[in-house]
Amino acid sequence: MEYNDQLKNRVKRMEGQLRGILKMMEDNKDCKEVITQLSAVRSAVDRTMGVIVSTNLVDCVVEAEKNGERMDEVIKEAVNLLVKSR
Repeated sequence: MEYNDQLKNRVKRMEGQLRGILKMMEDNKDCKEVITQLSAVRSAVDRTMGVIVSTNLVDCVVEAEKNGERMDEVIKEAVNLLVKSR
């Protein structure tokens, strides 16, 4: 799978958020604020994983179709990836 700039930028944004959270901790910010930001990062990670799996699934289905392979196995693998990530 090729990771495009948009996907890489998502990860860079998360990296920035994590650095901000660390700064908040160093500044002894309220735990509610820290948890809110951590929750935002977790949501961003989940969405990014979904984008990667769905993009990969499309690529794999197209490839399987070209090669006459069974697509149900490809789909099952993608679903398992999503389930394991939770």
